[in-house]
Amino acid sequence: MSDIRFDGRVAIVTGAGAGLGRSHALELARRGAKVVVNDLGGAVDGTGSSLSAAETVVEEIKAAGGEAIANGANVTKPDEVAAMVDAARDAWGKVDILVNNAGILRDKSFTKMSLEDFRAVMEVHLWGAVVCTKAVWDHMKEAGYGRIVMTSSSSGIYGNFGQSNYGAAKMGVVGLMNVLHLEGRKNNIKVNTLSPTAHTRMTEGLIPEEAAKLMTPESVTAGLIALCAETAPERTILCAGAGGYAATKIYETPGVYLSPEEQTAENVMANMDKITSEHGQEEFEEGARQTFKFIQYAAKHFDLALG
Repeated sequence: MSDIRFDGRVAIVTGAGAGLGRSHALELARRGAKVVVNDLGGAVDGTGSSLSAAETVVEEIKAAGGEAIANGANVTKPDEVAAMVDAARDAWGKVDILVNNAGILRDKSFTKMSLEDFRAVMEVHLWGAVVCTKAVWDHMKEAGYGRIVMTSSSSGIYGNFGQSNYGAAKMGVVGLMNVLHLEGRKNNIKVNTLSPTAHTRMTEGLIPEEAAKLMTPESVTAGLIALCAETAPERTILCAGAGGYAATKIYETPGVYLSPEEQTAENVMANMDKITSEHGQEEFEEGARQTFKFIQYAAKHFDLALG
C-alpha cells in the first residue's frame, strides 16, 4: 500500500496546542498538509486562554519544513470560527480536512455537577464540533471534497462514572456524524469519528504510569490519519489507543411484532428476551430503515401489500 499523503491539502485541527491535537497536527503536516493549529490555550476545564501553545506547535511544524498558522478561535463562537476558516482560505485557498478535537473536562457525579459545568462541556465538544463543521461545510460542498473527523470517547459510547456531561457530548457527535455522512456523501465529504484512548493531560493521574507509557498520542494519530485519507472509510467509529484499533458499531435486533390487542406494556415486558436477542441483528445506515422494518411487520400481520 502506498503512503498516505496530504500534499496540497489544507487541514484545521482544533485543540491542537497539546496532547492528541498536537500529535494530529504534526503528523498531518509531516505528510504534506498545510495546517491551521487551533487552540484556545485554556486549562483542562476550559478556563483561561493563550495562543502560545498553538504557536509552539506551529514552530515545530515549520522547523520540520512544513507550513502552518496558529489560531486562537474559541470553537463555540461562530464569528471566531468563521474568521479562522477565512484565515485558512486567505492563506491557502481552501479547507480540505477538519479535525474536531477541542475539548474540556469538568468531571463530577451527576448529583454534584452544576448545570453550568454540564453546559460548558456540551458546548465545547458538541456545539464546537457543530460550529466548526458548519463553517467549512459549504466550502467543501462547492469543492466536491472534504474529510471531517469528530472525536468521541468510550465515556459516551459505553459510559463512565462522573462524566455525564462529557459522555452526552461524545455520543452527540456520533449522531452528528451519522446525519452529515448522509448529507455529504454526494459531494465526496466523508465524515467519521475517532474514539481515542491516550495518556494526555486530560488523563493525568487516572492511569498507572507503566500503562500510560503505552498509551501514546501517536498511536491514536495513526487512526486519525486513516480517517482523513483520500481513501478514508465512511461513517466509521474508529477506536484507537496503545496500538489497538477497533470499530464500534450500533446494531438493532430484529425484535418482535405485537398485534394491536397485544400492544401493552405487560406484553412488551414479557417479550423482552426476544426483543433484546442479538440473533439476526443488523446495522442500519439511516433511521428510516427502522420505520420500514416495523411497517413491514405490521403489513405482514394485516396481509397488506406494500408498493
